[in-house]
Amino acid sequence: MQQVEAGSPVPEAEAVTGRTRWYPRVIALALVILVVDQLTKLWATSTLSDGRSVPVLGDLLSLRLLYNPGAAFSIGTGVTWIFTIIAAVAVAAITRAAWKVRTGAWALALGLVLGGATTHLLDRLFREPGFARGHVVDFIDYAGFFVGNVADISLVVGGGLIVWLYLRGVGLDGRRGDG
Repeated sequence: MQQVEAGSPVPEAEAVTGRTRWYPRVIALALVILVVDQLTKLWATSTLSDGRSVPVLGDLLSLRLLYNPGAAFSIGTGVTWIFTIIAAVAVAAITRAAWKVRTGAWALALGLVLGGATTHLLDRLFREPGFARGHVVDFIDYAGFFVGNVADISLVVGGGLIVWLYLRGVGLDGRRGDG
């Protein structure tokens, strides 16, 4: 086995092996998130469209259908098209960054964020009221504080993992940066 000195570039053969190992996993996880999110939204729109709220954990967690034209907490409801552009740029940037992933932790983090961003982008592009102005389907109500969906959970968990990896100094290639 070839030894690589700390801080030296990853040999090309190892880089290709790492890329072929982790990139498909990032994409596969993103696709799983996308499918689960869209299926749960389909369920929510068909089951909760009568306006009722279904308690799951008392007052802490319930299910109720909302269509959100804005970002988190319905911020920016008048500029939905901007969120469409942001989501498209995020999907492209994360897909590109995923090529550099050499660790399971980064593959998990980027797969979660890519899946969440992609499914939100699809909502923005193809849901009512029209192309690039679509509203995101939200249905998981957290004690009236926030109503979200599976993609939101994926984005928060993936984003938290990215912050944790960054704070620990772990690069996409798995190596720790200096200081």
